Order: sequence, then C-alpha cells, then structure tokens
Amino acid sequence: MQAIVAAQGETFRVSKVVADVPCPGIDKAAAAGIATQVVPLGVDRQQWNRELADAVGECDLVVSAGFMKILGAPFLERFDGRIINTHPALLPSFKGAHAVRDALDYGVKVTGSTVHYVDSGVDTGPIIAQRAVDVRADDDEASLQERIKVAERELIVEVLRTVGSPGSRPGHQ
Repeated sequence: MQAIVAAQGETFRVSKVVADVPCPGIDKAAAAGIATQVVPLGVDRQQWNRELADAVGECDLVVSAGFMKILGAPFLERFDGRIINTHPALLPSFKGAHAVRDALDYGVKVTGSTVHYVDSGVDTGPIIAQRAVDVRADDDEASLQERIKVAERELIVEVLRTVGSPGSRPGHQ
C-alpha cells in the first residue's frame, strides 16, 4: 500500500484504504491524508462483503494488496472487472496463501509476482502482468518472500500507471 500511495500521480490516485482489521496500512494512509475504514469480518460473510463494498464506495479500480481474504459475490458483482490483486508467485503456479513456501518445497528455480484480475476463484483471474524472481540456493521462505515483495511493489505500481490511464482497460473508456 505504501508503494502505491508514494507512486500516485497523474495516472492514478488512491481515494481510500479499507481493511478488515486495524493495521499499519490504515495508519499510514490516514497519515497521508487518505480516507480509511476498517470493516471487521463478521459471522455472516455475505453481509461482510456488502459492508466492505459499501466502505469501498464508488471507484474506478479496487486494488487488493495484502488483503488476505476471499471476496464473495456481493463484492465481486459490485466491482466486476475492476478488482486487481497481487500474488507472490507466477500464476497459475502456486495459488493460495502459501505460495512462497509451496514454490520452495517444489524446488523451482524461478518464481515471482503476479498482478491479476480477481474473479470468484482463488488466484484464478486473468493475468495482467508478471515479474520473475530467481530462487537462490540459500533462500528460505523469509528471504525469498522479501525479494518477491520488492518485485511485487514495483510491478503493482507499473500496472496501476498503465491500468489507471484512460482507455487502458478493456471495456473501460
């Protein structure tokens, strides 16, 4: 979130940061003068998705960066085709919450970061962009994760500069 806020300018602007729990991203956004809201996950997942969509409000694009929750139909329908996500692997390989660990366990020599559109599956939406990260012989999960985060931050900013440009998304003029 901080890389996105720092890079905003002519092609995109962060209008609000929403999270499910109080977190450093909310604090940093508020300190930068960006509207924030916390929408705690409740027992009723469908109601939470509606409340989350209401909190996001009207916007051109929703960026899910570090938001480790599966979005449900009420949210997806409201922002259909306008939600993008970052993922710490080269999709379609290593979907889900343990991508870095799974890549190391599998023994790949290259992994990376993917920015993709969000659909109703888990990390199954159309891929927008990817950046490769070499796996080093001495990598553990933490060291590899940190290098992927660097690539991920650069990649999401590049994508937002492109996707945030008028007429750059299919069906969006």
